[in-house]
Amino acid sequence: MTDDLALDPSLDDAALAGALVRNAGGLALRMRREGLSAERKTSVSDIVTAADKAAEAYVVEQLRVCRPQDGVFGEEGASVPSTSGRTWVIDPVDGTYNFFSGSRYWCSAIALRGEANPSEPDPDVQLGAIFQPQEDKLWLGGDSAPATLNGEPLEGPTNARLGLLGAATSIQPKWLAQPLSAMPWHNAAVKAASIRILGSGSCDLARVSEGEIGAWFQHSCPQWDWLPGKAIVRAAGGTTGTVEVNGLTWFAAGGETAVGEILEALSEVHFG
Repeated sequence: MTDDLALDPSLDDAALAGALVRNAGGLALRMRREGLSAERKTSVSDIVTAADKAAEAYVVEQLRVCRPQDGVFGEEGASVPSTSGRTWVIDPVDGTYNFFSGSRYWCSAIALRGEANPSEPDPDVQLGAIFQPQEDKLWLGGDSAPATLNGEPLEGPTNARLGLLGAATSIQPKWLAQPLSAMPWHNAAVKAASIRILGSGSCDLARVSEGEIGAWFQHSCPQWDWLPGKAIVRAAGGTTGTVEVNGLTWFAAGGETAVGEILEALSEVHFG
């Protein structure tokens, strides 16, 4: 990596997280402008590029210097055990399908989690950072860091009924073809004022934290798609929750009222 992207180990966790996602996102954007190819992972829309891998490698490299006792868990395979009781969860490019298609709606994200329940679908999280390079927007927040957008405090989600709010969500066509997932999703979706499927969960959750998007829900979120946004939404005064329905874990975020309604709607559709 170039020396100008090296970070100072004396940075506090929030400043370090912000610098990591800003630099990782900038690196990915530069690589996209130079030209990229993509490899298929699990489906035609689940892809990885050299920019994903390079951005993750950069973040891991800097964490090994700045936080050598902390663990690392990355979407593109990075795995370093923790000796400190803390692990950084990395999503170098969230919304890779958008990213590769030329969209602006993608980001780099990172979370710092504890080790109290690391194998749970919804582990404790201490800090989150999300950077959307082409919008130059950096969201930060956590247990000891106020929720901010480019340093300005966030007002947080509106605590309104779901029927008055737009809800962002994501569900793949293969899951829409399966009643076990499609019917709970439909039962929650129809209760919102409107639905948005935008292609980056962390970008969605960042906007929930500032009230631009009213609420959010999705099933089967890996930690790198969930924890950065969860930390920021909660720091902004919002609510997050999960529920298991038909063998799938569903995740929701927003104001307390809307999250409660989403989880209730999902839970109403059980198959024996």
